[in-house]
This record gives sequence, C-alpha cells and structure tokens, in this order.
Amino acid sequence: MEYNKTFFEKVFSSKRMERYFRLYPGDENRAILHYQCNLELAEAFYTSLSVFEVTLRNALGRELETMTGREDWYAVFANTPGLSKLNRYVTQASKQIAGRHETITPSKVIAELTLGFWVSLLNSEYERLLWKDLRRAFPFMPKKDRQRKNVSAPLNTFRTFRNRVFHNESICWNLDRVEEIHKEMLLVMGWMNKDVPQWLRLTDRYDKVSDDIRNKMGWN
Repeated sequence: MEYNKTFFEKVFSSKRMERYFRLYPGDENRAILHYQCNLELAEAFYTSLSVFEVTLRNALGRELETMTGREDWYAVFANTPGLSKLNRYVTQASKQIAGRHETITPSKVIAELTLGFWVSLLNSEYERLLWKDLRRAFPFMPKKDRQRKNVSAPLNTFRTFRNRVFHNESICWNLDRVEEIHKEMLLVMGWMNKDVPQWLRLTDRYDKVSDDIRNKMGWN
C-alpha cells in the first residue's frame, strides 16, 4: 500500500490536508511527514491536557462546594440571578448521563461538565459573584498576580488549544508558541497544586516529542 497524497486526501479529506500540500509544492512526502508530526504532537499533549482538566475541575469544584455548602452546588445556578446561564451546561450533563441509563448523581454531573463550563466560571461576567470564592482554587499563584483576568486568559487559551488537539486540527506550525502554551499550562497547574507539575513530568512526553519533530522537520 502506498501512503501518498491520494490516500491522505481520501482518508482525512482534501480540505484538512490542503494546508500541508500547499506548503510543500512538489514534495508530498514532506507534507505527509508534517501531518504525521502534527498527530504526534497532539498525542504528546494528551497527558498534560488531561491532568490540567481534572486538576481544574477538582480545584474549582471544591471551592464551589464550600461556597454553597452542598455537594450538588450546581443546583443553585438555575435560581441565582447572574448565574442562570450556566445551568445549560448542567442540563446537558444530566441528559448525557440519563442517555446512558445511569443514575444522575452529583459526582457524575460534575465529571460530565465540559472544560468550557469550568473555564467560563472565570469569565468577566461572573467576577462579582464567583471570583471572591474561586480565587482560593489557586493558592500558589503569586498574590500580586491573583486577579481573575490573569487566570481567565490562559484558561481560555488552553480550552481553544485543547479543542484543536481533540479534533485533529493543525497545531504543528509554530512550535515556539506551542511550547509556550505547554509551559504556561504547567505554571497554571502549579497555581492550583504546587506538586502537580513535578509529578506530571514523570510521564509527560511533550519535550521529547517536540525535539524529535524539530529534528525530523529540520526546524532546529
């Protein structure tokens, strides 16, 4: 089997592949190598993205439970002026659980809530109602920097990047910027728990994969 341009355009679509083949006219092998590197880079980000999402969910969830005094803290959204828009995430999570014929419990609802939900909690529209309590989810963030906007900005960057990775979109173009995102993700995880970044490095393959890609593509 020859894995050529025709094969990749058939399997992954001409639209998805056109950026790669357009960059290397007359050198489809290099275009294919670049696309394979994109897949490798996305795979290498899976560990850090997964740990980041779980760390954020648990850190914010703990503070919301403390704030409301109840395990199903999300139940207050529907009747709280200024927070009612957040209830759509809860409704969708409950539908997903019910669709699997499972019992809807607080732990399942919280686990089902999307990254978009967690990130949105730090948006400016909820600052007055939530930031005073949610800032405690970042105890290791320098006090001089502990402002909502300094948390929200990187979280929204990570959310957008995570969606690109999980939808097999292109990320392997500016490795310097991708490296900045990876480092910033470790930094933000450290704001929530100072021991997480060091533990993550035991399994995180990002640095090695990134170096290998630079070598294969001649981007050193």
